[in-house]
Amino acid sequence: MGSPVVLLVVAFALLLLAALAVGLLAWRRVRELRAGGIDVALRATDGKGRGWQLGVAHYRGEEFAWYRILSLRSGPNWVINRRTVDIAQRREPSVAEAYAMPSGSTVLDLTGPGLELAMNSEALTGFLSWLESAPPGHSVPWAS
Repeated sequence: MGSPVVLLVVAFALLLLAALAVGLLAWRRVRELRAGGIDVALRATDGKGRGWQLGVAHYRGEEFAWYRILSLRSGPNWVINRRTVDIAQRREPSVAEAYAMPSGSTVLDLTGPGLELAMNSEALTGFLSWLESAPPGHSVPWAS
């Protein structure tokens, strides 16, 4: 059996390697998400939400996939299908909300999934274009 000092050094080395591995995985996830993604803050309005969460979204055909930045989950945390979503309201963020979202954001209250999205003006233009390019017969109130 080794001395307590040797065991302590080995335990510290293992802990350091584990922390380094977690850090590298987190860095890799953020780098992969940022490639081709847009910064979007999201909040569930069903009353069970945890407030505004920062994330990155990607357009995948009919779907808007949102990935929470600080998550170990490999897939998207929310997927919004453009056929099932409408914009109920647009508003500017309150002073208390502004800290948790991208700079210069507009908040969109979405009907259907029960979510609010906050994004800057460039991302908002892209989101509205994506919604408006829905197939014929799908109305998009408040989109333009």
